[in-house]
Amino acid sequence: MDEPTLRQLLDDVRDGTMTADAAVARLRRLPFADLGFARVDHHRALRQGLAEAVYAPGKTPEQCAALVAELLAEDDRGPVILSRANDEQIAAATARSANGTRTGHTVVWRPRLDRPGRVLVVTAGTADLPVAEECVATLVGYGFAPHLLTDVGVAGVHRLTASVDDLLDADAVVVVAGMEGALASLVGGITPAPVVAVPTSVGYGAALEGVTALLAMLSSCAAGLTVVGIDNGFGAACAVARLLPG
Repeated sequence: MDEPTLRQLLDDVRDGTMTADAAVARLRRLPFADLGFARVDHHRALRQGLAEAVYAPGKTPEQCAALVAELLAEDDRGPVILSRANDEQIAAATARSANGTRTGHTVVWRPRLDRPGRVLVVTAGTADLPVAEECVATLVGYGFAPHLLTDVGVAGVHRLTASVDDLLDADAVVVVAGMEGALASLVGGITPAPVVAVPTSVGYGAALEGVTALLAMLSSCAAGLTVVGIDNGFGAACAVARLLPG
């Protein structure tokens, strides 16, 4: 339940279009619903503006389906997101809850209405696309219409400079890069927009499965760079949703 939904509930009780008992029944689901194997946090959107998402790894297909259905049962305006899901988990969740939109390994139900903000998601290489797709799907769930700019890493920097106007016009930029992670610093030195950097586990031996990119981004001389965890496209999208006004 998010703040607009709670306000509407209170208005309905005040206006007499909803009984107090019906309102209590709705509120009984707060702050969480106990499914036995999980306690679904219906209060999160009210507390922080972002609803709980379902992280699929480690869960059975049936558990994923039950969690998605429980989140959808709360009649609010927020998206329901299933992330890092395999085909079996997605099949179970979409069979029980229709109208989900799949992008890669992410499924989104009930996306928010369109919200302002020009968001650019930039990848260093094609191998970074799975993480970028998770970010894009989550951004769409929160009402943005992100533009994806792919394969513009520093090994061929002319590919990025061809899109400088896009960087200058953006309200927020997400940079997804593995290897040495240098693209985040380069983008952060061009655009005035907030930059959220996502290190990926893409790279050869000394890339250390994303640790090198993570440390490089944390050490960036581009002032104000925000860095999320390795491969965390979902977290980057949520950071943008917090940064830009709703």
